[in-house]
Amino acid sequence: MKKLFLLLLTAFLFIGCSKDEDTIYDFIGTWSGTYEGSDKGDWNIVVATDGKVTGTMHSDQTNENYYISGHLTESGDLAASIGSPADGEFKGSLTREKTGSGGWTNSVPTPAIAGTWKGEKNSK
Repeated sequence: MKKLFLLLLTAFLFIGCSKDEDTIYDFIGTWSGTYEGSDKGDWNIVVATDGKVTGTMHSDQTNENYYISGHLTESGDLAASIGSPADGEFKGSLTREKTGSGGWTNSVPTPAIAGTWKGEKNSK
């Protein structure tokens, strides 16, 4: 009887820990899209298994690339900085439906520029 209880307890623990909203695995991979506002262009990021985010924004107006670095939570909330050292922010959310959106700001060049971004997860 004790063994049966332990077996059932173990099974419930595995079932309870496998919720989609508790993992980052749906977000892992390459995401890309466009941004607009005071500047416009395209962006791409890679989400790693530990939630680390790295990527670039490419400006159509200045033909420059800006480095993106940050972190993604298990619920899809993205908080990243633009530039190295950080000159701005790239924030928003990614969804399990493979879409994303948010806002960005950049203090370089002066005056500060800002806008919105949207995109999606790339297919394998």
